[in-house]
Amino acid sequence: MLDLKIDHPVFTLDNKVILPAGASLSESMEAVMQDLGGGPLEAYAMLKHGTVLDDLLHLLTEPPYSVIFGHRKETVDLLKFMESIHIITPVLESLDYFRERDFYTYRHILMVFSLSTLLAHELVRDYGELIREAATGPMHDFGKICVPLEVLKKSEPLTRRERSLLEHHSLAGYVLLCYYLGDKQSLSGRVARDHHERKDGSGYPRGINLDDLMVEIVAASDIYDALISPRPYRPTPYENRAALEEITAMAERGELGWAVIQVLVAFNRKDKPYYKDCEVSTERRGTPPSDNIYGRIKQDERE
Repeated sequence: MLDLKIDHPVFTLDNKVILPAGASLSESMEAVMQDLGGGPLEAYAMLKHGTVLDDLLHLLTEPPYSVIFGHRKETVDLLKFMESIHIITPVLESLDYFRERDFYTYRHILMVFSLSTLLAHELVRDYGELIREAATGPMHDFGKICVPLEVLKKSEPLTRRERSLLEHHSLAGYVLLCYYLGDKQSLSGRVARDHHERKDGSGYPRGINLDDLMVEIVAASDIYDALISPRPYRPTPYENRAALEEITAMAERGELGWAVIQVLVAFNRKDKPYYKDCEVSTERRGTPPSDNIYGRIKQDERE
């Protein structure tokens, strides 16, 4: 069991506190998974929820996703597969919450779901396992319901406390999914908890050496979409080439594995080569945006 303390409270969308700040995960997880009282939670097809499908279809027409998902038949088949993915009600409610209050996060969740499903479809051969693993994509940022909107949407450098609140989403998502699923070993909980971990141990919240293919797929999809999208902390997105170079550099440093990067690069090419035959250039020619403040800590306010 994790020997970590929660720095900030974990709560549901209706403000029920699941764990208070300072709680120890190693001591609290059994209590977290107590019976919800209503039996197993119902799950519904994510693409049939609200405007999700219409929103997703629109987003897939925007570059570079218009290239990545450029083969019409394959994309139609993938969408049919994605229609089979059922998500528990609290996660669907979080989509409504973000669509109304923080469209950046809503859009990001949809695109990470789409991209991670595409990459998993290439790398995970067992269909039953693929169904189980693809369902983790839209849950990776579930814990952001515990992060104040003013922090998620802030366009200036974060204070140290705000940075801590933002990074809190990974453990918060894990706790919430354990609570709703009643399973502290669930794959979706691990993905929520570990998608900011890295293979070389340089990530958070535990600083472990990441060794889980699906978590790595979601992590790579999460990074890539964040780079190519306008964000509050970086109004100008990375050009696609620069984004691919950034994520390739992560593989060079041992933070991500090469197979996931090869698949991502292969789908960015119009001829869609088989990923094992795809040569990934390590040459750096792209230019990162100059207005990126990600990672900067506000100097005049440390707490």
